Amino acid sequence: MAQLRGWLGGQVFQRVAGPEGAGRRERIFAAPGERWFAEDRPIRLVHADSAMFVGGLRALLLQSLHPLAIAGVTQHSDFRNDPWGRLARTSFFLAATTFGPADEAERAIARVRAVHRRVRGVAADGRPYAAGDPHLMRWVHVAEVDSFLAAYQRYGAHPLDAARRDGYVADTAVVAERLGIKDPPRTTAELADTLRSYRPELTGTPEARSAARYLLLHAPLPLAARAPYGALAGAAVGLMPVWTRWPLRLPYLPATEATVGRLAGQTIVTTIRWATRAADPAVPHTGID
Repeated sequence: MAQLRGWLGGQVFQRVAGPEGAGRRERIFAAPGERWFAEDRPIRLVHADSAMFVGGLRALLLQSLHPLAIAGVTQHSDFRNDPWGRLARTSFFLAATTFGPADEAERAIARVRAVHRRVRGVAADGRPYAAGDPHLMRWVHVAEVDSFLAAYQRYGAHPLDAARRDGYVADTAVVAERLGIKDPPRTTAELADTLRSYRPELTGTPEARSAARYLLLHAPLPLAARAPYGALAGAAVGLMPVWTRWPLRLPYLPATEATVGRLAGQTIVTTIRWATRAADPAVPHTGID
């Protein structure tokens, strides 16, 4: 059992952290220096939990409903050709800004802002877009925060009470402001209001539906990983708001999602948590962004 746990934990770490994972872990967790967030802050609890795998998938699905956001991903991202590289970069950003020394967090922010300056173009509907647009960045941020929090509340090891949920949203606002996002929400009520304010801008485009099919059905995985990934994907879909299902052509089976789907999601998240915590309980095991 110990060998199985060690092997599984190593496989997850390799996928999430990439070939530079060991060195990056040292830079984040072993390096001295002041951190942005104290050890008791909610952001550290949420981002260290394996429920992030579910939250990351949900975030990608939700973000794709903004035509300008999905245009940027489709035209500039290599997520289809190198999904694991993108996962490793995202995981590193989350770990650096949540757990790393302040100087490492600042470098991670600077890298993302540099990428944003290069990502611009014209969407299929003729509208120009730029990844550095504060309004568009704000959408990506709130979709991500809502997804991570929803996944943690359902599948996390220690769900947060109302005050700690507000604390999590406030913590993420610190990172958002450093990225250049104006007026990010700081409470769950503000988060819900912000999400509602974007509803008129959201729609299911062919690019969004194609991305959803790829993420849920065609991700490049070895045979042994397909069933566990299917459980994670099902859990992510089960957390999507009802109004998002038809635009993305996602199934809506409330009875199945509440029983079989939720049990499968809980089982795989718990298994990943069990395996990854064996290697180093202090290291976060974040999912996809």
